[in-house]
Amino acid sequence: MRLGIVAIGRMKQGPERELVARYLDRAIAGGKALGLTGFAVSELTESRAGSSPSRKTEEAKSISAHLPAGGVVIALDEHGKTLGSEDFAHRLGRWRDDGKQAVTFVIGGADGLEPGFVRAADLTLSFSPLTWPHQLVRIMLAEQLYRATTILSGHPYHRE
Repeated sequence: MRLGIVAIGRMKQGPERELVARYLDRAIAGGKALGLTGFAVSELTESRAGSSPSRKTEEAKSISAHLPAGGVVIALDEHGKTLGSEDFAHRLGRWRDDGKQAVTFVIGGADGLEPGFVRAADLTLSFSPLTWPHQLVRIMLAEQLYRATTILSGHPYHRE
């Protein structure tokens, strides 16, 4: 099963980008034996529309064009469901075992995601009710994807 991240906005070179790359490289290495592949990040340009609703609508169209057909879509939003790391990992494992071809995590821009897009997602996931900058969300997501591979493989990285 291919895992991917679609994010509005581009991360600049620096420690944040390096940390995302480090966790995703670890996830790639650990995911192979588990049937988890990809772990690619698609960075989409932020809309320049004049209003927040217009920006969200344009960005939702851009995001939708980058989603694999028939895949699971997970929208990251502070109003979403919170999951523990083990539940998160086991959901990924269940989707893989159910024959899902792809799971894509979507990170919105500065205005967030368009409400209709969020409602249409298969899961809306929150890392916290706090609002986080997209750079930190990307780091946290990359770490959780790596952690999920360690949980599914029985590696001792994750401790309860």
